[in-house]
Amino acid sequence: MTSSRDHDETVIAMIRDDPEFAAEYLRIAFEELDEEGGDAGFLAALRHVVEARGGLALIAERTGIPRESLRRALSPKGNPTLKTMRQVVHATGLTFAAIA
Repeated sequence: MTSSRDHDETVIAMIRDDPEFAAEYLRIAFEELDEEGGDAGFLAALRHVVEARGGLALIAERTGIPRESLRRALSPKGNPTLKTMRQVVHATGLTFAAIA
């Protein structure tokens, strides 16, 4: 019997195993922001990086943003401010300059 894991788990593991992949993954999602659905794609990519870099609770602690507020902001229907996204990106150890 072959075991499998879902797409999200696979991407999170790849990000966790290869720190340079995290920046490249977000860079590609950032480039696609202007496309239809690009904002949801960027938030999904950012959620993956958050999970790979310690999870929502740790990133919330590092940013000073309440965990539930951060969860809503990064949800598929979230609408985070630029300030929130910057704080989250920095809390994962990346910068917008690295992904732009």
